[in-house]
Formats: sequence, C-alpha cells, structure tokens
Amino acid sequence: MQNPYSQPGAAPMSSMNHGGHEMFDSHEILSSFISLLDQYVIFEQFIQDQELKRILYHQHQFITDLYNITVEAFATGKKPSHPTQTYNMDQNNQVIYGLVKTAPRKPMMSIREISDQGISAYMLGLVKSTASLLAMASLEITNPVLRRMMADSVPNFIEMGYELFLYQNKRHFYQVPQLTQQDMAQLQQSYAPSPYLV
Repeated sequence: MQNPYSQPGAAPMSSMNHGGHEMFDSHEILSSFISLLDQYVIFEQFIQDQELKRILYHQHQFITDLYNITVEAFATGKKPSHPTQTYNMDQNNQVIYGLVKTAPRKPMMSIREISDQGISAYMLGLVKSTASLLAMASLEITNPVLRRMMADSVPNFIEMGYELFLYQNKRHFYQVPQLTQQDMAQLQQSYAPSPYLV
C-alpha cells in the first residue's frame, strides 16, 4: 500500500503536524533551553552578588516554564496548558555612558578566579544566542502554535539580555562609549525620509 503522505496534495493526518526541518529546529531549541538551564544551575553556586542571583533565579524560572510548555506543544502540536508569558525585568532603564578606567581582563587560569562579572557575561551570551536561535527557527517552523510560541519568545530573551546588560553596565562591566556630540549629530542627520512607491 502506498503511503498517502508521499503523494502531492495529500492531506496530512493530525498526528503529522510538524515538518522535517522543523523537527530538527525544535530539537535544537529544546536542547538549547536545557543547556542554558543547566548552566544557570552551575553558575548559581559561584555568584556572590545577591542582585545577580535574583536575576538568575527569575530568568531560570521563566525559561523553565517556557521549556515545559514548549515540550507540551512540540509533543501535541496543539496549544499548551497556558500561553507564553511576558518577561518583566527588575532593572530600570538607566544606562551609564562613557568609559571609566578598569583593570585589564584576561582568561581565567583557575575556577577560583570566577567572578560575577564573568558569570553575568556568560549569562548574557547564552540569552543572546538563544534569542537568535528562536528568531531563525520561528521563520521556518510550520506548526502554527509552535511557530507563534517561538516568535513570541524572542522579545522575552531580548528583555533578559537587556536586563543583564543593565546589570553589567551599572557596575562598569559593560561600558558604553559615545561619539562626540558633533559626530553623533552628523550621523543622526545623514538620512532623509523616503516617499512611498506609488
């Protein structure tokens, strides 16, 4: 008997609610969530600053919930028990501009050298790479529920990354240099509005 799925135009059964490429993307996303959560558990024991520890707990809880509902939606192809939530950070939006002199950085030679500066940078790297992965995968996922969940999660990971940036910035771990006022003004005025194509 011929497989009806191999025939062009054949209607798929409800259990076949994911494309092949999407299966690999979903596997990569779920594996990335696990890796991120595992690394947060490892980082927790080394954090000295209570504010960074609160950020880690808050993000870990949020990502764990996202992981659980993603597993649910991936397995069923249907809406999970609750929709994706919105991540709300605790930081204010105050950015410190300019550079201050700090000690030069270098790679660690021992685990005893681990610091909150390094841990917050590792966390930021993980969150940024997850945001990129979710954005790329959501463009190719065919299941509408899973696609929407992944697309809706991108702004949440952007918010987590911004939270970590702000944490680092106020401690001068992540400094933000500025151009001169004249150079900034010149760049800001180097574009003009475009007329619409008629």
